[in-house]
Amino acid sequence: MSAATHDHDREEGLAFQPKFDAAGLVTCVATDVATGDVLMVAHMNEEALRKTIATGDAWYFSRSRNALWRKGETSGQTQRVVEMRTDCDQDAVWIRVEQVGAACHTGRRSCFYRAVKDEGGNVSLSFVDAEKLFDPAQVYRK
Repeated sequence: MSAATHDHDREEGLAFQPKFDAAGLVTCVATDVATGDVLMVAHMNEEALRKTIATGDAWYFSRSRNALWRKGETSGQTQRVVEMRTDCDQDAVWIRVEQVGAACHTGRRSCFYRAVKDEGGNVSLSFVDAEKLFDPAQVYRK
């Protein structure tokens, strides 16, 4: 099959054919099903994707720990997948989730709790929606 035919099938067909990168990962964007807010961006390997589909719980692959993990297995801050979509070339997935508690390991509802500001060429960050829902030091004891 030519690359063009394969790309057309991936983009227009109904077969789920995730396109993993060289590290064996696809990017996953998780949003709150009720509000539409972006909660986090993470990565899934084939096993995480398979487990997410099979269980309805969000599973990810940690690049820093080189390990599979289920969202909330340590913190209790879980994600129940309501819908999963893939983008046009199937190299990213979007999950709409019911978030219990915080999505971010910093204890915040979303990982996107800082806004980028440009004030006359001075680019900085400011906190927005940055209230902590839990204390990470208490939850992630080592």
